[in-house]
Amino acid sequence: MYHISIISSSIRTGRKSHNVALYFQHYLNENRLATVEILDLASYNFPIFEERLKNQSNPSLTSLEFKNKIISSDGIMIVTPEYNGSIPASLKNVIDLLYEEWHRKPIAFSTVSGGDFGGLQALTHLQFIFWKMRAWTFTANFPVSRVQEKFDDFGVPTNKKETDGFAQIFIDEFVKCIESSQK
Repeated sequence: MYHISIISSSIRTGRKSHNVALYFQHYLNENRLATVEILDLASYNFPIFEERLKNQSNPSLTSLEFKNKIISSDGIMIVTPEYNGSIPASLKNVIDLLYEEWHRKPIAFSTVSGGDFGGLQALTHLQFIFWKMRAWTFTANFPVSRVQEKFDDFGVPTNKKETDGFAQIFIDEFVKCIESSQK
C-alpha cells in the first residue's frame, strides 16, 4: 500500500480548503487505497523563506521533519485555495524550502475557490512551479468551485456520490502515476 501525504496549504482563519484535505484523507482511508497523513501548514509555522533547507547551517527540527515526510511519501497531494489568482504564500514558502526532495516525486493537485472557477489559476502556477523543480505532475486534477457549499468543516461532501465519483477518477490516475514512478 502506498503512503500519500496531503499538504493542506492554507493557514488562514476560516479556511475551507482544509475541508477538502480532510475529505481526501477519509476517502483514501475508507477505500483502503493508501496510508495517509495530512501535513497541515497551519501547524508547522515555518519561518519566511531565506534559504533552501540544504544550505541552512542550523535548520529547524520542524523543517527537517517536513523534509523527511516528503521524502518518505510515495506521492504528495496538494490541496490549496487560490489567493488573488495564485497560491498562498505559505505554500510557495515550503515549496522553495526544498528542491531535490521534489524531484521525480508524484504530485497531485486539488485547487479550491469560493467562486466559480475552482482555483484554476492556482493550478496553472503549481503545474509550472513543479515542472521547473522536475516533479512528476499529471493532468488529472480536482478543482472545487464554491467550496463553502460543497464540504462541511469535517470534510463531508454535501453530494457524496458525485464527489466520490470525481475523486475515484482523480485518485485512480494519481495511483497510476505513483506506480509508474516506482518502476
